[in-house]
Amino acid sequence: MKSIQIRVLVLVASFISFVPLAQAQLGGLINKAKKIEDKVDSTKAQLVITPEEESHIGEQVSAKVREKYGVVQDPGIHKYVALVGTTLARKTDSKVSWHFIVLDTDVVNAFAAPGGYIHITRGALALLKNESELAGVLGHELIHVTNEHAIKSMQGNKDIQFVAQKTGVNREALLQRVTDEVTKLVLAGYGRDQELDSDSQGFALAAKAGYDPAGLRKFLTTLNDRNKDSQAKQGLFASHPEMTERLDKLDAAIAKDRSGSMAVLAERFAMNVKYKPVDLSQIAVVADGTKGPTDDSSDSSKKDDKKTDKKDDKKTDEKKPGRFSAGIAGLKNATGGGNDSKQSAAVTGSGGSRGVDRELSAQGGSNPAAVAVTVTDAELAEFARQGNLHA
Repeated sequence: MKSIQIRVLVLVASFISFVPLAQAQLGGLINKAKKIEDKVDSTKAQLVITPEEESHIGEQVSAKVREKYGVVQDPGIHKYVALVGTTLARKTDSKVSWHFIVLDTDVVNAFAAPGGYIHITRGALALLKNESELAGVLGHELIHVTNEHAIKSMQGNKDIQFVAQKTGVNREALLQRVTDEVTKLVLAGYGRDQELDSDSQGFALAAKAGYDPAGLRKFLTTLNDRNKDSQAKQGLFASHPEMTERLDKLDAAIAKDRSGSMAVLAERFAMNVKYKPVDLSQIAVVADGTKGPTDDSSDSSKKDDKKTDKKDDKKTDEKKPGRFSAGIAGLKNATGGGNDSKQSAAVTGSGGSRGVDRELSAQGGSNPAAVAVTVTDAELAEFARQGNLHA
């Protein structure tokens, strides 16, 4: 009897010792299966966006950005920005149809949407000092488009990729989901690697067109100084990566530049751009509870605003940067318009960065209609000749 009991105990002990081993083996098999499944998924066709779809996505994203901030209804300033932007675009291999849009807000920012939609705010134009700085900013945004940063980000988005790999997925619904995600990305800012990519290649693009290659670096320095008293980073190029890293990398690139490009064109810029910079503390924000057409992802921003308003009230105003004196400009329809847009109401508080700051929630103009301008080959040639640029 004792012998039987001993055998039973031995069997039970053996079984108990086997359970963890079996579980470990089963867990290993599950992990192995998951790795195989992940490998299979990674070999599936990546989300493919056709040029036509990319253009449509960009058009929809641009409409949301324009609805959020409004558009300056002045063909002159649009013409000038389009001349600078098209001069740069012709130095790329891209076949997209470019659109240059000036947004009606004091926010200092710029947004690049797929398909060639480049937006810059009048607040950014006000902070720029010359045409080479404008070329640096536009060149940076152009590279976001030519390198398809938004589309590649969507291809790396696991949620989007998961939906795209499902059989029978509705293409229209998928593209709408992509559009929504791209809108959030464009407004919040691209990632570190993509920003550095646009810095380096945008710098080279401006130099290739004949502009002073230090234009972008100088503007980023002005922007950095504008934000020096803020508890958090603000607006254009203020999110990823840290400004110090970007300035250091641009310094290194400028030191190696042998293009000989030195066009600054402060006088032509001053003749065309008449806006005055507005302190961070004076930028009006959309009232609490007001949701704009692109606010599907901005609730967190409003919560952040409520948390920071009290401490931000203690902040002092930043010093306004100086302006260059007016000069000459000689192209038909290329003269800039004055600040005919309504001024933002004064509010207290300054804080945040792209995606979470007051500037993202800033008040804009009421008219989102695009302003159509045409840039001819002859105008571009004359624009380049007058500026001693590379046509």
